[in-house]
Amino acid sequence: MSPSLFFSSPTTLSWMMSVTYLGVAIISTSVSANEDITQTPHEMTLPEISVSDTSYEPLSTEQTGAYNVDKSRASTKLKLDVKETPQAFTAVTNQQMDDFSLNTINDVLNFTPSVNVEQTETDRTYYTARGFSITNFQVDSLAIPTSFDYPLIFGDVDTVTYDRIEVLRGANGLLAGTGNPAATVNYVRKRPTSDFQASMKGLVGSWDRGRFEGDISGSLNEAETVRGRFVAAYEDKNSYLDRYSKQREVVYGVMDFQLSDSSILTVGHTYQKDDPDGVLWGSLPLVDSRGDKVDYSREASTSQDWTYWTNETNDSFIELKSDYANGWQTTTQLTRVETQSRSKLFYIYGTPSPIDGSGLVAYTGKYDTDSVNYVADAYASGPFSLAGREHELVFGGQWAKSDKEYDGLDGPFGMTNLNEVLTGSYAEPAFGANEDQGEINAKQRSVYSTAKFNLSDDLNLILGTRYINYSAKDTTYGKNEQRHASEWVPYVGTVYSLTDRVNAYASYTEIFQPQSKVDINNKSLDPAEGKTYEVGLKMDFNEQRALATMSLFKSEQNNVAEVAGTIGSQTYYASQDGVTAKGIELDVSGEVAPRLQLIAGYTYVDIEDAEGERTKYYIPKQTIKLASTYQFKTAPKWKMGANVRWQSDIEDTSVDVKQDAYSVWGAMVSYQVSPQLKTALNLYNLFDEKYYTSFYGSYGQSYYAAPRSATLSLEYDF
Repeated sequence: MSPSLFFSSPTTLSWMMSVTYLGVAIISTSVSANEDITQTPHEMTLPEISVSDTSYEPLSTEQTGAYNVDKSRASTKLKLDVKETPQAFTAVTNQQMDDFSLNTINDVLNFTPSVNVEQTETDRTYYTARGFSITNFQVDSLAIPTSFDYPLIFGDVDTVTYDRIEVLRGANGLLAGTGNPAATVNYVRKRPTSDFQASMKGLVGSWDRGRFEGDISGSLNEAETVRGRFVAAYEDKNSYLDRYSKQREVVYGVMDFQLSDSSILTVGHTYQKDDPDGVLWGSLPLVDSRGDKVDYSREASTSQDWTYWTNETNDSFIELKSDYANGWQTTTQLTRVETQSRSKLFYIYGTPSPIDGSGLVAYTGKYDTDSVNYVADAYASGPFSLAGREHELVFGGQWAKSDKEYDGLDGPFGMTNLNEVLTGSYAEPAFGANEDQGEINAKQRSVYSTAKFNLSDDLNLILGTRYINYSAKDTTYGKNEQRHASEWVPYVGTVYSLTDRVNAYASYTEIFQPQSKVDINNKSLDPAEGKTYEVGLKMDFNEQRALATMSLFKSEQNNVAEVAGTIGSQTYYASQDGVTAKGIELDVSGEVAPRLQLIAGYTYVDIEDAEGERTKYYIPKQTIKLASTYQFKTAPKWKMGANVRWQSDIEDTSVDVKQDAYSVWGAMVSYQVSPQLKTALNLYNLFDEKYYTSFYGSYGQSYYAAPRSATLSLEYDF
């Protein structure tokens, strides 16, 4: 690749050469404090690889059994403790996922403070935080593009392959490539172990749910230089929703090769297939033609028996980590993610007559979507000396490519009524009334650098920047346009130790988010841009087993894409300038007292438009989340727990329907039958609360969440 393709100007190329020159010089000059450095910079060379201290890398949460982690590279790739990270951070660990049977990313994020799971259909989900849609997703801290700004997940991500799910709140354009002020969700994979371990788990639950998991790991040779892990899961379930069912297959294999005492090569692959029938595409009309709210039972669904929405993902990765004797480390990652989606879908729009349910229009389609995403990232990190103190530097580059092909066959429009829809009686049409094909090809190239300056024993300053060059060509849905954008994204953070237990922090970064969403004229919106600020306090307690955080944040954003309406089944958007979100977050996680594990958070967010009026009524102003378990000292085989999620009222302003404040409770109890065998019971929606899943985007449609349900599991560790 020529420099002209990677950089937008000679100034940028010069800057990167300078950063690389500085990094090589720092690595070289940091080999030994006593080494005689007499050569010129051009004569300096990298040190040979040798054994180094890798104690920074956090233990897997399988090993710790805790409800928190103490270290993460999620914000800057620096070797920061969570307490030293100048942004709010939460991790849902393996132990918590096991205790509460959180088998999907939707389950996990429903437990995560400050995050809202917006499930408007059965097999597409949006997530919001701090007033905006989450569009940044990472695997092992490597950003995975899905056209780079699409704020939804197709199907559902199974958690059986992950050790923990990390959520960094606030903008993360420094590492995610593009950024918005919501949050970054980082999936941290399970890795092979040196010692042999294996487990099997079976689960049964409400609505004929059955699930099986298997996990085996260990060394594959006597020297323990080759290690492997294999994980598999299968699930089959019906639903409280009429006609809906789903099957799922997950397979994950990963191997570590210890190339030397300080170099590890890791290769792995994940396969997941979701095969649901009777799916929702859109959902229930909230009001009738008179504007009155329509009363539905909780199992009501607009799905038809002939609908399906199969999603298949193949995710391959390779990673090389090398440690140097001077404390430096290089990491190279390459990921390829291929997804296939096959569907027959049924959508209705309009408002039904309160007399006979007539007045609805049916829109149907048969769609094939294929995408291939590539991401390559390489960076170096390590210490350097300046002004008599030791500091840390990270510098690297990333290349990403996303190619998506779309092929759709429409069925004929048809008039229908509410009774025909709710009973699943709408006949499958002949598809082919209109064919639409298209592609989205997007590329992103970036370079980044971050430095942590230890200005004193108590004060740290973090400075970082990322240069992003983005291009896309879009020929879907009748479009034929090309987009180009580039931007410098700065990052500034500082942390001050008020006491040994309390840190104060502040951070600032800019927002730059290219967008593929279109306006009413089918033209893509300009990139969203803005600024975000955050200040807070972090305090550890119970001998550093728990961490409490208080954060204040404010984000200012222009060109924010907001749903403006639909034409047929296609949504179009309008840009909003001057959107401001500000609020406060309080959260705590970890072992807050002996044998008492807790993750809890309170969030208040106020979202206003340029005129100072409230906007995004579908996002609750206040939320509270809490999940806790207690292991009895006098009966250590027993563990009991409870969880609650409360949110203030929300509203769909397009049809003037309000969801009052509500709370959803759950409970769990487990018993360790023997050192190898454990059984657990989980209860969900304990008090059978009836509530809408979401008003995301104010479409005038929604459906009800699941009623009371339960799962019973049995796990055996070999």
